[in-house]
Amino acid sequence: MTTEKILVVDDDVNICELLRLYLEKDGYSVIIVNDGMEAISAFQDSKPDLVLLDIMLPKLDGWQVCREIRKTSDTPIIMLTAKGETFDKVLGLELGADDYVVKPFDAKEVVARVKAVLRRSGGNPTDAVKEVRYDKLVINLTNYELRVNGEQIDTPPKELELIYHLASNPNRVFTRDQLLDEVWGFDYYGDSRTVDVHVKRLREKLEGVSDKWTLKTVWGVGYKFETHD
Repeated sequence: MTTEKILVVDDDVNICELLRLYLEKDGYSVIIVNDGMEAISAFQDSKPDLVLLDIMLPKLDGWQVCREIRKTSDTPIIMLTAKGETFDKVLGLELGADDYVVKPFDAKEVVARVKAVLRRSGGNPTDAVKEVRYDKLVINLTNYELRVNGEQIDTPPKELELIYHLASNPNRVFTRDQLLDEVWGFDYYGDSRTVDVHVKRLREKLEGVSDKWTLKTVWGVGYKFETHD
C-alpha cells in the first residue's frame, strides 16, 4: 500500500512533533518544515498528498504559500490558524484551501480532517482495508471484525486494536508502556494493568486456536505476537 505524504508547515516545533506522532501512528509519511520559503521548496521536492499549513509563518506567510502552491497544483491544503475570525477562514477558502483548523486544536481532530479531505479529493489509499491474516485468524481493523476459524468473535474496539497492532508486527516485543502509547494513544494516562486485562481477554478468545502463532508474554518486558514455522 502506498503511504501518503503529509507536508506539515508550522514554526512551532512542538505542534509539528505532535502532528507527526499522530499522523505517523495512522500510517502517513510526514515531512516537516518551519517557514514559508522552505514550504514551497519542500512541496516542489516531495510532492506531498496533502499540506497542513500554518498561516503565521516566517519569511512567507501561509496565504502566500497557499497562492504559490495553487499556481501549479490542486494538492489538498488544510490551513492551521490561531485566529478565529470569519475573514481568515473565508480568505483561506477563497485562496484554494480545502479546510481549516483553528488553534488550539485536538491532534486527533486534525487527523480526522486529513482523512476526510483526502477521501474527498479521491486520492486516499487509507480507504484500503486494514487487515492481517494468519492461520485460522483474520483481524480486520477497517470493519472492526475478529474472525477465528471463520467465525466472527464479538470483540471490543480496544481489544481488536491491540491484537491488530501486535499481529501487524509479528515477533516484535512491545512493553506495556509502548502499547499504552501506540494503541491507547498519547493522551491516555492509564496504568500498565490495563494492557494485562486486555491481553487476558484476548487469550480467552485465541488460546489454542492454532499452533502457528501465539499471543505470548515476554516476562519482565511485555508482549508479542509470535509466529511459528
